[in-house]
Amino acid sequence: MGIYDDVNAQLKTAMRARDKVRVAGLRGIRAALLEEQKKTGAETVADDACLTILRRLAKQRRESIDAYRAGGRDDLLAAEESELAVIEAFLPQLADEATTRAWVQEAIEATGAASMRDMGKVMGHLMKHHKGALDGKLANTLVRELIGA
Repeated sequence: MGIYDDVNAQLKTAMRARDKVRVAGLRGIRAALLEEQKKTGAETVADDACLTILRRLAKQRRESIDAYRAGGRDDLLAAEESELAVIEAFLPQLADEATTRAWVQEAIEATGAASMRDMGKVMGHLMKHHKGALDGKLANTLVRELIGA
């Protein structure tokens, strides 16, 4: 079963269980998937497109969490954190720092990067070879550290 079908099935289950928090998170995911479905005109959304959408939704939730925390809005913070947990349940785990560091070192050697001007080459190499498993923010930090910012 693909991610699209899994979201719909879990939404039905959560609605039957009257789990309001989970229903809210799943409805947000489903709305984003339906929007993509309407754009493409397809009957379903491919898993790679679903993952891209889920990553975007997770990033939006993290940004909202940071803003609510900075603004002292604890009432809204809890809702965003619970929606983020629902979204992250569908995302594959990203590589840890040690693995990412090894990939960055490998990419630096493969591209022959010597300065910050070569950062684009390194990041391009990383995204080409490890797109689904790589945390781009961590990779960017490590590239800056290893080739000297």
